[in-house]
Amino acid sequence: MKMPNGFSAITPYLFVDNPSEYVDFLVSAFSATELSRTMRGERIANVCLSINDARLFLGEATEQYPAMTTSLYLYVENADASVAQAINAGGQLEMEVMDMPWGDRQGGIRDQGGNIWWVSQHL
Repeated sequence: MKMPNGFSAITPYLFVDNPSEYVDFLVSAFSATELSRTMRGERIANVCLSINDARLFLGEATEQYPAMTTSLYLYVENADASVAQAINAGGQLEMEVMDMPWGDRQGGIRDQGGNIWWVSQHL
């Protein structure tokens, strides 16, 4: 199976309100890197971002594709530091960082669109 470099077989694609602000949040909260942006007139058709070694697409919500919420599991080097960084970027604490029985240290952040990010560090 052929895929572009850096992608996996499943790549999340979110439709969000205020995508420019959402991209700014992801850059501040999770050190995301914007890889590409496609515009349709004044509207953002899609943005491709990289967070650690994963890709994430997002597009501007429309009547045909309304804003949606989801839950994303994000592995990081340091869960405590990453959750603090996400809170400083405007995320709301969903769950304090704690050790989980499956071997991860994990906390939860809710972003401005209502998405929950389970920020995890494998111990």
